[in-house]
Amino acid sequence: MSKFDFKLPDIGEGVMEGEIVSWLVKPGDVVGEDQPMVEVMTDKATVTITSPKAGTVLELGGGEGEIIAVHSTLVVLGLDGAAPAPEPAADPAPKRKEPVATAVGEIREELPGTGLVARSETPAPAKSRDGFYSERPLATPATRKLARDLGVDLHTVPPTGKKGRVTKDDVRRQAEGPAPSPGAAAPTPAPTVAAPSAGAPEPIRVQAPVAAQQALEERTPLKGVRKRIFESMARSKHTAAHFTFVEECDVTALKAMRARLKPLAADKGVKLTFLPFIVKAVVAALKRHPSLNSAFDESTQEIVTRRYYNIGIASSTERGLMVPVVRDADRRSLLEIASEIGRLAEATKTGKVSPDDLSGSTFTITSLGAEGGLFATPILNMPEVGILGVHQIKKKPVVRDGEIVIGDVMLLSLSFDHRIIDGHVGAAFAYEIIRYLENPDRLWLEMG
Repeated sequence: MSKFDFKLPDIGEGVMEGEIVSWLVKPGDVVGEDQPMVEVMTDKATVTITSPKAGTVLELGGGEGEIIAVHSTLVVLGLDGAAPAPEPAADPAPKRKEPVATAVGEIREELPGTGLVARSETPAPAKSRDGFYSERPLATPATRKLARDLGVDLHTVPPTGKKGRVTKDDVRRQAEGPAPSPGAAAPTPAPTVAAPSAGAPEPIRVQAPVAAQQALEERTPLKGVRKRIFESMARSKHTAAHFTFVEECDVTALKAMRARLKPLAADKGVKLTFLPFIVKAVVAALKRHPSLNSAFDESTQEIVTRRYYNIGIASSTERGLMVPVVRDADRRSLLEIASEIGRLAEATKTGKVSPDDLSGSTFTITSLGAEGGLFATPILNMPEVGILGVHQIKKKPVVRDGEIVIGDVMLLSLSFDHRIIDGHVGAAFAYEIIRYLENPDRLWLEMG
């Protein structure tokens, strides 16, 4: 049987690795060309990878929850369509039809493609010096949940189940503490407290603080999108020289214009928010200040000024912050931008956004919506040199024609990379955006 090693392809701009979310096939399955095999999550998106050839799945390159590098073996296929003869099992116990469900990042031996590690039904392994019985304890999700609830570290539990698996009873025994062995010295009694006098309240017995607090902790592995956000935000904060500029913007006229256009957009099935207007204002300001539409290439030490306008829209999802991109925003109408923002928002929420939708931005807008706060200091979306934070619109006193009136005011927070953008350039760019938003008719006059 000829074998074909299918490598994890390059699935996104700058993506070096991906996390296996779920396998859609298992060893022994016969797959057709272009049949979906696995879902892989990167810092850009979750993508479904299909089979490049027809054949039989011989081996999987990793388990669910594992990180696999680009160009590493993802699946080994047999190309003659015949499944290989199974190897004799080292354990006489009957095989399960499906791999045991696991907690991400723990049970690797039982996941598809890694092979079963044979363990004899022997007493629990000896305890190591550091108190750990196993660096990678085997346990079902229900057992792991019980361990978390009882504050028990699975690594320190002597396993008694098949193949060295930690059972629920093992966890309960560990939580209750070891039973004293015959002939063992009696434990030293805890200090006693004098009985309270008649009528006095019973003293409160306090648990050991460390154990009590650990029982209330929940540990979540840093993985997937959250890991990518963790890494990219840290890189941005420790690489770029951030400075933030904050200013008010009276959007009373913009609010009135949106109110007039909103029903017209609704007739075409498009939800018109303030974001399309802000995107257009940003693009117009970028054309006047091209240095803000640049990026710094760390590898070549060059400032790259882009003559195209792809605006990233930071979106909050259950998996973390993602930045889908409105491409060629300078050549799209307000209605087209609104429609595209709606499509991207739906795709990110449902996890169906493509890698292309999450790459190639030249400038980013992040909207804090109803939780706008007073102001914020947005972190740059590297390698971009500017980002705009949009805050909640509030009723505030403003001065018009020498009189104090109530207006609709929105705060804008802009962060810049001070290595590339001087302070006065950043301020001028901010005020250019404000002029467009305060006088939205200019957008119609100058719209490209």
